[in-house]
Amino acid sequence: MTLPLSGVKVLDLSNVLAGPFCAYQLALLGAEVIKVEHPEGGDLARRLGADKDASARNMGASFVAVNAGKQSMTLNLKDPRGKAILRDLVKNADVLVENFRPGVMTRLGLDFDALREVNPKLVYCAISGFGKDGEFSKRPAYDQIIQGISGVMSVTGDAGSAPLRVGYPVSDTVGGLTAAFGICAALVDARTTGHGRMLDVSMLEATLSTMGWVVSNYLNAGVTPEPMGNENFTAAPSGTFHTGDGLLNIAANENKQFASLCQLIGRADLLDDARYADRHARKANRATLKAAIEAALASNSAVQWEEQCFQAGVPAGRVMSVPEILAHPHLASREFIHEFPGDDTHDRQRVTRAGFRLHDADTAPTTPAPVLSAHTHEQLVSLGYDEAQIDHLRAEGVI
Repeated sequence: MTLPLSGVKVLDLSNVLAGPFCAYQLALLGAEVIKVEHPEGGDLARRLGADKDASARNMGASFVAVNAGKQSMTLNLKDPRGKAILRDLVKNADVLVENFRPGVMTRLGLDFDALREVNPKLVYCAISGFGKDGEFSKRPAYDQIIQGISGVMSVTGDAGSAPLRVGYPVSDTVGGLTAAFGICAALVDARTTGHGRMLDVSMLEATLSTMGWVVSNYLNAGVTPEPMGNENFTAAPSGTFHTGDGLLNIAANENKQFASLCQLIGRADLLDDARYADRHARKANRATLKAAIEAALASNSAVQWEEQCFQAGVPAGRVMSVPEILAHPHLASREFIHEFPGDDTHDRQRVTRAGFRLHDADTAPTTPAPVLSAHTHEQLVSLGYDEAQIDHLRAEGVI
C-alpha cells in the first residue's frame, strides 16, 4: 500500500535538527524529500556526532539520525544560477522547508512571496527560534537557548539542581514535529483550494505549547511552576523511587492504584493514615509517604517490583538507560530500529522509524542518509540540463 504522502515532493533547505527532523517525518510518511545543501560541506550536522571518523567523512551520526530516505542535491543559493535552479525545482514541488534566520530568504529573493509566484500551491514552512517578527526575531537560536527562555530549564531538576537542560534537544525536536503537523494540514488545504500558504514556526512557541499543564497552572490558577525533580506535581505517590536494586517510576495517581500499591508492598496501614486520605493530602505529605514506600521497596529490585506492580494494576516502570531500552525485546518486536547494512561498518546506518505505525504500509525510510550531492546530477537532468551544462555548473561552484 502507498504511504499517505506518496507523490508529495518536499524541498528541504534546512540544517542541523529542527528542519531536517521535520522533513524526516515527511519522508517517513512517503514524501519525496530533496535535501538542498551548500556545495561546500553541506549540512553542518554532517560533521556532528560521537563518531569522529564518520564526521570526517561528512556522514556524522547526527546527520544520519534525521536524513535517511532523502536525496541530497547541492546548490549555491547566493549564485543567480543556483537561485534559478531552485525556482525550477519549486515549480513541481509541494513543500519547501527552511530554518534560516528570518530575513535571509528575503535577501536571497527566495521567500514565500517570491516563490508562490512560481508555484501558487507551494506550502512554505519557515522554522526559526522565535518566529519571523517580534522583539526576539532577529536573535540566533539554538535548542539550549530556547529551553532556557521558554522556562523548560526552570522546571527541570529539583530545588538543588535546577535550572537544568533537558538531556536531548527537545525544543528542536518539538519545533520539527510542530512544523510537520502544520505542513500536513496545509497540504490538505492546498490540494482542495489550489492555494499554498506560509507557515511561520517558532521553536519558542512550539515548546511552550507542549508545556500545557505547567503553563495553564500559572495562567489559570496563578501558580508559579517550581522544579520538583522526579516528582509528579499533579499527584502522589507519583515519581521515582529507590528499590533494593535500581530506580522505579511509580504513577499511583488514582485512589484505587494507591490502595493496590499499599497492599502490594505490605503497607495497608497507610490507607488508614489521615495524611494520605485523598490525593490532595498525599500531595501535601509526599515526602513522608515516599520515605515509607521506599523503605518497603528495599526488599526487592526494580525489575521484580516492576513486574509485581504490573500484575497488581499499579503503573510502574524501571528507569532504564538508552542502550538498555534500545536493546529491549519490546522494541525489537516492534521493529522500531531500521538498519541499512553496508559493505563494512562504515556504511552501516541504523535509524529510528516514526513514532507510530500504519496497519497497511511500512513507515521505514527507503534509503540510507545520502552522501553529499549524491543526487545533484539526477535532479539537474530531470530539469533538462545536459552534461556540458552540469559540468560547467560544477566547475563554477554552483553545485
